Amino acid sequence: MKNQVAVVTGSAHRVGKGIALGLAARGANIVAHYNRAAAEAAQTIAEIAALGVEALAAQADLSTPSGADRLFETTLARFGRIDALVNSAAVMEKLDILSLTADDWDRVINTNLRGPFLCSQRAARQMMKQEAGGTIVNIADVSGLQPWAKYPVHSVSKAGLIMLTQVMAKGLGPKVRVNAVAAGPVLRAPEWSEERFQAVAAHSALKRAGTPDDVARAVIFLLENDYITGETIVVDGGGRLF
Repeated sequence: MKNQVAVVTGSAHRVGKGIALGLAARGANIVAHYNRAAAEAAQTIAEIAALGVEALAAQADLSTPSGADRLFETTLARFGRIDALVNSAAVMEKLDILSLTADDWDRVINTNLRGPFLCSQRAARQMMKQEAGGTIVNIADVSGLQPWAKYPVHSVSKAGLIMLTQVMAKGLGPKVRVNAVAAGPVLRAPEWSEERFQAVAAHSALKRAGTPDDVARAVIFLLENDYITGETIVVDGGGRLF
Protein backbone atom coordinates (compact mmCIF):
# COMPACT_ATOMS: atom_id res chain seq x y z
CA MET A 1 0.00 0.00 0.00
CA LYS A 2 3.02 2.27 0.01
CA ASN A 3 2.22 5.72 -1.42
CA GLN A 4 -1.38 4.79 -2.18
CA VAL A 5 -4.15 7.22 -1.22
CA ALA A 6 -6.75 5.89 1.21
CA VAL A 7 -9.88 7.73 2.35
CA VAL A 8 -11.11 6.49 5.73
CA THR A 9 -14.46 7.83 6.90
CA GLY A 10 -15.15 8.25 10.59
CA SER A 11 -11.44 8.06 11.37
CA ALA A 12 -11.26 10.58 14.19
CA HIS A 13 -11.75 7.87 16.79
CA ARG A 14 -12.65 4.27 17.60
CA VAL A 15 -12.42 1.65 14.83
CA GLY A 16 -11.98 4.18 12.03
CA LYS A 17 -8.91 5.61 13.73
CA GLY A 18 -7.44 2.14 14.14
CA ILE A 19 -7.95 1.45 10.45
CA ALA A 20 -6.40 4.77 9.40
CA LEU A 21 -3.33 4.13 11.56
CA GLY A 22 -3.05 0.57 10.27
CA LEU A 23 -3.07 1.71 6.64
CA ALA A 24 -0.61 4.50 7.40
CA ALA A 25 1.75 1.98 8.98
CA ARG A 26 1.70 0.14 5.64
CA GLY A 27 2.79 3.34 3.87
CA ALA A 28 -0.55 4.68 2.63
CA ASN A 29 -1.29 8.39 2.57
CA ILE A 30 -4.49 9.01 4.52
CA VAL A 31 -7.49 11.29 4.13
CA ALA A 32 -8.99 11.16 7.61
CA HIS A 33 -12.65 12.12 7.46
CA TYR A 34 -14.60 13.42 10.42
CA ASN A 35 -17.92 15.19 10.92
CA ARG A 36 -17.98 16.85 14.35
CA ALA A 37 -14.95 15.43 16.20
CA ALA A 38 -12.45 18.07 15.06
CA ALA A 39 -10.13 17.84 18.08
CA GLU A 40 -9.94 14.05 17.87
CA ALA A 41 -9.34 14.24 14.12
CA ALA A 42 -6.40 16.59 14.71
CA GLN A 43 -4.90 14.04 17.11
CA THR A 44 -5.40 11.26 14.58
CA ILE A 45 -3.69 13.34 11.89
CA ALA A 46 -0.71 13.95 14.18
CA GLU A 47 -0.37 10.22 14.87
CA ILE A 48 -0.62 9.38 11.17
CA ALA A 49 1.96 12.02 10.20
CA ALA A 50 4.33 10.59 12.82
CA LEU A 51 4.39 7.39 10.75
CA GLY A 52 6.02 9.28 7.87
CA VAL A 53 3.11 9.49 5.44
CA GLU A 54 0.93 12.34 4.23
CA ALA A 55 -2.24 12.99 6.20
CA LEU A 56 -5.19 15.26 5.49
CA ALA A 57 -8.18 15.88 7.77
CA ALA A 58 -11.44 16.43 5.88
CA GLN A 59 -14.72 17.49 7.47
CA ALA A 60 -18.02 16.52 5.85
CA ASP A 61 -21.55 15.38 6.61
CA LEU A 62 -21.58 12.27 4.47
CA SER A 63 -25.33 11.74 4.72
CA THR A 64 -25.74 14.52 2.14
CA PRO A 65 -24.65 14.47 -1.51
CA SER A 66 -22.93 17.84 -1.09
CA GLY A 67 -20.95 16.56 1.89
CA ALA A 68 -19.80 13.49 0.01
CA ASP A 69 -18.90 15.66 -2.98
CA ARG A 70 -16.81 17.92 -0.77
CA LEU A 71 -14.86 15.01 0.74
CA PHE A 72 -13.78 13.65 -2.62
CA GLU A 73 -13.18 17.04 -4.20
CA THR A 74 -10.84 17.80 -1.29
CA THR A 75 -9.10 14.45 -1.72
CA LEU A 76 -8.55 14.87 -5.45
CA ALA A 77 -7.38 18.45 -5.07
CA ARG A 78 -4.65 17.25 -2.70
CA PHE A 79 -3.66 13.87 -4.12
CA GLY A 80 -5.14 13.59 -7.62
CA ARG A 81 -6.37 10.03 -7.17
CA ILE A 82 -8.15 7.61 -4.81
CA ASP A 83 -6.78 4.11 -4.43
CA ALA A 84 -8.87 2.94 -1.49
CA LEU A 85 -12.01 3.93 0.37
CA VAL A 86 -12.91 2.52 3.78
CA ASN A 87 -16.46 3.34 4.87
CA SER A 88 -16.17 3.26 8.66
CA ALA A 89 -18.36 6.17 9.82
CA ALA A 90 -21.40 4.81 11.67
CA VAL A 91 -23.78 5.26 14.57
CA MET A 92 -25.23 2.60 16.86
CA GLU A 93 -28.43 3.50 18.70
CA LYS A 94 -30.52 1.38 21.03
CA LEU A 95 -34.14 1.89 19.93
CA ASP A 96 -37.50 0.31 20.65
CA ILE A 97 -39.23 -1.08 17.57
CA LEU A 98 -42.67 0.14 18.65
CA SER A 99 -41.65 3.66 19.63
CA LEU A 100 -38.81 4.60 17.28
CA THR A 101 -39.70 7.47 14.96
CA ALA A 102 -39.16 8.14 11.29
CA ASP A 103 -36.47 10.61 12.34
CA ASP A 104 -34.72 7.87 14.33
CA TRP A 105 -34.87 5.62 11.28
CA ASP A 106 -33.54 8.28 8.92
CA ARG A 107 -30.73 9.33 11.26
CA VAL A 108 -29.26 5.83 11.49
CA ILE A 109 -29.90 4.80 7.88
CA ASN A 110 -28.48 8.07 6.55
CA THR A 111 -25.21 7.58 8.42
CA ASN A 112 -24.80 3.82 8.14
CA LEU A 113 -26.12 3.12 4.63
CA ARG A 114 -26.84 6.28 2.64
CA GLY A 115 -23.43 7.76 3.51
CA PRO A 116 -21.43 4.69 2.42
CA PHE A 117 -23.43 4.56 -0.82
CA LEU A 118 -22.79 8.23 -1.61
CA CYS A 119 -19.09 7.88 -0.81
CA SER A 120 -18.67 4.63 -2.72
CA GLN A 121 -20.40 6.06 -5.77
CA ARG A 122 -18.16 9.12 -5.85
CA ALA A 123 -14.98 7.17 -5.16
CA ALA A 124 -15.88 4.60 -7.82
CA ARG A 125 -16.40 7.28 -10.45
CA GLN A 126 -12.78 8.31 -9.95
CA MET A 127 -11.45 4.77 -9.60
CA MET A 128 -13.03 3.75 -12.91
CA LYS A 129 -10.92 6.43 -14.62
CA GLN A 130 -7.68 5.18 -13.10
CA GLU A 131 -5.58 2.55 -14.83
CA ALA A 132 -5.18 0.59 -11.60
CA GLY A 133 -8.81 0.98 -10.56
CA GLY A 134 -9.39 0.95 -6.82
CA THR A 135 -10.79 -0.87 -3.81
CA ILE A 136 -13.64 -0.18 -1.38
CA VAL A 137 -14.07 -1.81 2.03
CA ASN A 138 -17.26 -1.31 4.02
CA ILE A 139 -17.20 -1.74 7.79
CA ALA A 140 -20.33 -3.71 8.53
CA ASP A 141 -21.23 -5.51 11.75
CA VAL A 142 -22.33 -8.93 12.91
CA SER A 143 -25.70 -7.27 13.59
CA GLY A 144 -26.11 -7.19 9.81
CA LEU A 145 -25.95 -10.98 9.73
CA GLN A 146 -28.30 -11.69 12.64
CA PRO A 147 -31.18 -9.62 14.06
CA TRP A 148 -30.48 -7.39 17.05
CA ALA A 149 -33.99 -6.51 18.21
CA LYS A 150 -32.79 -3.80 20.60
CA TYR A 151 -30.81 -2.12 17.80
CA PRO A 152 -33.29 -2.59 14.95
CA VAL A 153 -32.29 0.23 12.62
CA HIS A 154 -28.59 -0.43 13.15
CA SER A 155 -29.12 -4.09 12.29
CA VAL A 156 -31.12 -3.24 9.16
CA SER A 157 -28.56 -0.65 8.06
CA LYS A 158 -25.65 -3.06 8.38
CA ALA A 159 -27.54 -5.80 6.54
CA GLY A 160 -28.15 -3.28 3.78
CA LEU A 161 -24.46 -2.39 3.74
CA ILE A 162 -23.53 -6.03 3.24
CA MET A 163 -25.92 -6.27 0.27
CA LEU A 164 -24.64 -2.94 -1.08
CA THR A 165 -21.17 -4.48 -0.98
CA GLN A 166 -22.29 -7.36 -3.20
CA VAL A 167 -24.28 -5.17 -5.59
CA MET A 168 -21.41 -2.75 -6.10
CA ALA A 169 -18.85 -5.54 -6.45
CA LYS A 170 -20.92 -7.06 -9.25
CA GLY A 171 -21.61 -3.74 -10.93
CA LEU A 172 -18.16 -2.17 -10.69
CA GLY A 173 -15.88 -5.10 -11.54
CA PRO A 174 -13.32 -5.66 -12.82
CA LYS A 175 -11.96 -2.14 -12.23
CA VAL A 176 -13.20 -1.71 -8.67
CA ARG A 177 -13.30 -4.36 -5.96
CA VAL A 178 -15.77 -4.01 -3.08
CA ASN A 179 -15.70 -6.05 0.14
CA ALA A 180 -16.84 -5.74 3.74
CA VAL A 181 -15.72 -6.57 7.26
CA ALA A 182 -18.43 -7.56 9.74
CA ALA A 183 -16.96 -6.73 13.12
CA GLY A 184 -17.96 -8.25 16.42
CA PRO A 185 -17.20 -6.88 19.91
CA VAL A 186 -14.05 -4.81 19.47
CA LEU A 187 -15.01 -1.65 21.39
CA ARG A 188 -17.60 -1.16 24.10
CA ALA A 189 -20.74 0.71 23.07
CA PRO A 190 -21.17 3.87 25.20
CA GLU A 191 -24.34 2.59 26.85
CA TRP A 192 -22.85 -0.83 27.68
CA SER A 193 -21.20 -1.57 31.00
CA GLU A 194 -17.72 -3.09 30.90
CA GLU A 195 -19.19 -6.21 32.52
CA ARG A 196 -21.75 -6.62 29.74
CA PHE A 197 -19.15 -6.01 27.04
CA GLN A 198 -16.83 -8.67 28.43
CA ALA A 199 -19.73 -11.11 28.80
CA VAL A 200 -20.66 -10.66 25.13
CA ALA A 201 -17.02 -11.04 24.09
CA ALA A 202 -16.66 -14.21 26.16
CA HIS A 203 -19.63 -15.76 24.32
CA SER A 204 -17.34 -16.76 21.45
CA ALA A 205 -14.87 -19.42 20.44
CA LEU A 206 -11.89 -17.24 21.38
CA LYS A 207 -13.41 -16.07 24.70
CA ARG A 208 -12.20 -12.49 24.42
CA ALA A 209 -12.91 -9.12 22.88
CA GLY A 210 -11.23 -7.97 19.72
CA THR A 211 -9.47 -4.68 19.02
CA PRO A 212 -9.57 -2.05 16.28
CA ASP A 213 -6.26 -3.54 15.10
CA ASP A 214 -8.03 -6.83 14.41
CA VAL A 215 -10.45 -5.01 12.12
CA ALA A 216 -7.62 -3.03 10.52
CA ARG A 217 -5.73 -6.21 9.64
CA ALA A 218 -8.82 -7.62 7.94
CA VAL A 219 -9.22 -4.39 5.97
CA ILE A 220 -5.56 -4.51 4.89
CA PHE A 221 -5.99 -8.12 3.77
CA LEU A 222 -8.96 -7.17 1.59
CA LEU A 223 -7.18 -4.16 0.14
CA GLU A 224 -4.07 -6.14 -0.76
CA ASN A 225 -5.57 -9.39 -2.07
CA ASP A 226 -6.73 -8.47 -5.56
CA TYR A 227 -8.68 -11.67 -6.26
CA ILE A 228 -11.40 -11.07 -3.68
CA THR A 229 -14.55 -9.06 -4.30
CA GLY A 230 -18.13 -9.13 -3.05
CA GLU A 231 -17.16 -10.86 0.19
CA THR A 232 -17.82 -10.11 3.85
CA ILE A 233 -15.20 -11.26 6.35
CA VAL A 234 -16.53 -11.78 9.87
CA VAL A 235 -14.11 -10.63 12.57
CA ASP A 236 -15.85 -11.64 15.80
CA GLY A 237 -13.67 -14.21 17.52
CA GLY A 238 -16.05 -16.97 16.52
CA GLY A 239 -19.07 -15.37 18.17
CA ARG A 240 -21.43 -16.47 15.40
CA LEU A 241 -20.65 -20.10 16.24
CA PHE A 242 -22.68 -19.76 19.45
